[in-house]
Amino acid sequence: MSEPLILRVSRWAREIPDAPAYTFLDYADSADGTERTLSWSRVDLRARALAVRLREVALPGERAAILAPQGLEYVVAMLGAMYARVIAVPLFAPDLPGHADRLIRAYADADPVCVLTTTSALESVRTFIDGRSVPRPKAVLTLDTVSDLLADEWEPEPIGPGDLAYLQYTSGSTRAPAGVEISHGNVTANAEQLWRAFRATPRVSTAALWLPLFHDMGLIATIAAPIVGGNRAVFMDPVAFVMHPVRWLRMLSAYDDVFTGGPNFAYEYTASRVTEAEKAALDLSGVAVMLNGAEPLRGSTINRFSEEFAACGLRPEAHTPGYGLAEATVFVTAMDRDLPVRVTAFDRDALTAGRAVPVTGPDAGRGRVSELVSCGVPTGQDVAVVSPYGRAVPDGEVGEIWVRGPNVARAYWRDEERSAEVFGNELEGEEGTWLRTGDLGVIHDGELYVTGRIKDLVIVDGRNHYPQDVEVTVQEADEAVRRDHVAAFAVPGEETERLVVVAERSRRAEGRDPREVAANVRAAVARNHDLRVHEFALVEAGAVPRTSSGKIARRACAQAYLDGAFTTAAEGSRA
Repeated sequence: MSEPLILRVSRWAREIPDAPAYTFLDYADSADGTERTLSWSRVDLRARALAVRLREVALPGERAAILAPQGLEYVVAMLGAMYARVIAVPLFAPDLPGHADRLIRAYADADPVCVLTTTSALESVRTFIDGRSVPRPKAVLTLDTVSDLLADEWEPEPIGPGDLAYLQYTSGSTRAPAGVEISHGNVTANAEQLWRAFRATPRVSTAALWLPLFHDMGLIATIAAPIVGGNRAVFMDPVAFVMHPVRWLRMLSAYDDVFTGGPNFAYEYTASRVTEAEKAALDLSGVAVMLNGAEPLRGSTINRFSEEFAACGLRPEAHTPGYGLAEATVFVTAMDRDLPVRVTAFDRDALTAGRAVPVTGPDAGRGRVSELVSCGVPTGQDVAVVSPYGRAVPDGEVGEIWVRGPNVARAYWRDEERSAEVFGNELEGEEGTWLRTGDLGVIHDGELYVTGRIKDLVIVDGRNHYPQDVEVTVQEADEAVRRDHVAAFAVPGEETERLVVVAERSRRAEGRDPREVAANVRAAVARNHDLRVHEFALVEAGAVPRTSSGKIARRACAQAYLDGAFTTAAEGSRA
């Protein structure tokens, strides 16, 4: 096992003290963004100072919740907690819109003894603590007021690979947020795996991202992985990206060897929003890796993005589809950084029956096929596709994805029953325990393809249907449907489950008869899937719920539907 990742921060502080470590592009007061940078020596000093302050209010193994906005203070909070052997709980400031319920649940579950925030967010944090039925912390520390002089008082302590580094709360796509226990050994292993998979160059490659630091991909790619090789990380607030996605590409254009990533919807969103005039000023020739790491991956999105920015120097091979989950720290598999994206058309009927049968020739691009994007191969860990009986299935057969490696967490926080169910599985003929991911997949030509989540399957008349396939059919059935803002799910029926589709309206929906849109959707779903849509609802933009990582929250959408949330706003029809 390598030395704990946090110890390399002090190493870089000694070897390259003045080299930039973390740069935050602040768009709060400047449309062009103001660079705020911490060198390796500076980030080490501030982290040690915070560790001393933390130890005044928390013991090793106690929790410190980070309720701070995106920025350099957040980085210091994570590293300072690691130095102090206090378990960090990376969350977000209470004024982040749309995630109040998730924050309450995660905070209450973690039961922190102290809160780390900033002066700017202090009022909202106090309101949150005073106005909610949540545990009261012993102390609330403002990160930007901790004296640097405290760093001289820090005395290093042994940090074991089994010591907990932080609790990573899941995005809640299928259930309430759960705290994954990430040890120092886990974060060290996964940062190294990601760094090796990207074939980064020490002290040269730059990580440039906008992902939220409280999310698993944002935390590992932005804070952890650059520590492996003393690389620089440049990042911005997600809101700055959403307001003007060209900012992301401008950030990438500033570096000759740059790594980035985001969920599939970010590539679709950026391709549709960046203007030709903005493209003229971009140089994306230095982009080595653009990780696409959130389901579902769309080959059409990747192709569109490549075409839109080819004139900006973007190499098609830069696109790097991958797969991961919080229970494995985050990173599991990815395509090789220099291989082109592989999109394979599989026979849809065979796939729903559990077999991956490629369709080639003229039929590959149309009809009853499912186009899946390869997520590549694992780095430094094992992946198996497993039957419901705990046996690995042959290549070409669909099963549950299981993972084993030093990056796999040991448990969920304070949930022994669910921990045993998810983390303590034995694979026939193999030693050790495996993580059950809850995702379905198949190995084809040695590479992993993710087919969907077990709990999201739509089962009608005994046949399995993948909701993401239905969602693609719906969004292509009529231009009134907003792309990547569709949720397909099953609800109980008298004899079998019934398919319900909730879709946000696009800008082209104005003036359209919702009944005509519904008819087009029904016809397309019946033609491509042999499925009858029980109810179709066309709703306003923003109505379809998403997780914190941008995925469609199908189960939350189903619950909202059953609770009647779409009955007044919906314009659609029931069969």
